[in-house]
Amino acid sequence: MSIEVTPQDLVASRFAISPLIETMHAQWVLAGRAEAGVHGQWAGRWRGTYRELVREHPALRAAAAISGNLGDSNVDFVAPPPTAVDVPFEAELASMRATPLEQAHAEITRVLAGRPVPGWVRDLLLGPQVVERLADAYEALWTEILSHEWPRFRAVLQRDVAQRAGRLAAYGWAAALEDLSPRVHWRRGGRIEIELLSAGGPRQLGGKGLLFLPSAFMRTIAVYLEDAWPYAMIYPARGIATAPPAADADLSALIGRSRARILAELSEPATTTQLAALLGQSLGTTGGHLAALRRTGLITGTRTGRSVLYARTPLGDALATG
Repeated sequence: MSIEVTPQDLVASRFAISPLIETMHAQWVLAGRAEAGVHGQWAGRWRGTYRELVREHPALRAAAAISGNLGDSNVDFVAPPPTAVDVPFEAELASMRATPLEQAHAEITRVLAGRPVPGWVRDLLLGPQVVERLADAYEALWTEILSHEWPRFRAVLQRDVAQRAGRLAAYGWAAALEDLSPRVHWRRGGRIEIELLSAGGPRQLGGKGLLFLPSAFMRTIAVYLEDAWPYAMIYPARGIATAPPAADADLSALIGRSRARILAELSEPATTTQLAALLGQSLGTTGGHLAALRRTGLITGTRTGRSVLYARTPLGDALATG
């Protein structure tokens, strides 16, 4: 697939994070519909809880017929596109609950056309309470499972967005997209080439731009070019498929394990909140370590909006990399 990008599209494109979409992706892993990969331990820890939720909310099983399928065999209303960089789950869920029943039934009917599904699934999905039942099911999945570790997942997604947005501002689209996926390539003249199973012909964005959504659970690229949704690309987030950077044993003995781990994590810039989530520490504890590292010239902080983004100095790089 080739996507032709105009200057207007470049201006309109943006990055965002969607906790509701990530809840849906996490369900595919918990249900065994997607490979767990690096989330194997996480999925094993929560599968018992997930099975209990499925018994309480049959809509979670029924959702398999209308989401997570190849091509355009998916409904749109269960995953409304985020309207800002970091929208709360509650706001996205409210948007989903506001879906008119007629729209939900129209989308479901289109997806189910010619597809054999059990009678109870069809009755549930075309019933008068389908929007409410799906929303209740995803809310329970978020509350009982995903919310417990969302700070860590969110920190990974935030760092991905910050890193790509920084490279985009400094070096342009080729640099921002170069490691998005081996299947995504930026071509001179304003063209994104994507290797997909169902490729299709060249597509134009018409000045709408692309919405880029990093995912902690997706292992492949997914592209949405339907008018019902903003044109979007979901891609695997940086840093989720690799183990956390290990702190050097000698460095840990010199400055302490937590501070050595923070130096290792700061191979890419991060905020106090992100580092605390990644390390499983309180904000106060992480802030104290950052203050010590900053006083000794190993890291520096740059204010971006209401947050401070920390990065290693050349001295910190030399110490962290030996």
